Amino acid sequence: MRARIYQPAKNAMQSGTGKTKVWLLEIVPADGAEIDPLMGWPGGTDVSSQVRLRFDSKEAAVDYAREKGLDFTLVEPKKRKPVIRPNGYGENFATNRRGAWTH
Repeated sequence: MRARIYQPAKNAMQSGTGKTKVWLLEIVPADGAEIDPLMGWPGGTDVSSQVRLRFDSKEAAVDYAREKGLDFTLVEPKKRKPVIRPNGYGENFATNRRGAWTH
């Protein structure tokens, strides 16, 4: 079986970085999904592709994959610079603003 170990990306709909500190191990499906002739939905009998294991560190995920004899691919995350404003969101509503508030 082939697996992929990675750190999930930040949710595009949120500015926070929650749930991006863990490492995931996913089993890559061996073959494509079969199309159901009646409904046209993709499906199959390989339930191992639905398994996603969470680990606190990259080393723990790699150790688990080696222990279970999985052939794995390690995907290193691309680090991004954090966007931190000096005064934060509350600055928008400060009473001591120097200029007029425009929107």
